[in-house]
Amino acid sequence: MRQLISNGNPMEEVVGFSRAVRVGPFIAVGGTAPVDAQGKTVGVGDVFAQTTQCFEIIKAALEQAGSGLHDIVRTRVILTDIDDWKEAIEARKKYCVDARPVDTIMAVTRFVNPEWLVEIEVDAVVPEDR
Repeated sequence: MRQLISNGNPMEEVVGFSRAVRVGPFIAVGGTAPVDAQGKTVGVGDVFAQTTQCFEIIKAALEQAGSGLHDIVRTRVILTDIDDWKEAIEARKKYCVDARPVDTIMAVTRFVNPEWLVEIEVDAVVPEDR
């Protein structure tokens, strides 16, 4: 069974993507940007605030998929400035300290919106006994 998770972004249907996709016990949450419900950037210039917003969106997507932060097995922290990694990891820690997923931290030149300093991707696996 394939479950598509939406957060209401109108571009999902236009471009053809989902916030997350669950197939069996596996959930992939795509590149999550630091935006609010109106699509405005949260925490302009603040990596910690932006990372926190990304994880709040991820948390909601996982819950909608019947999962939660405790099921995260991989995170990818993508930054526009690799020197911001400590602030991003401090925010990530609040959401991942119990699950202790593997992590990748990398930098890119920029995102679609130049106000975004970070995007986060996660993978989660729901245990069979749940």
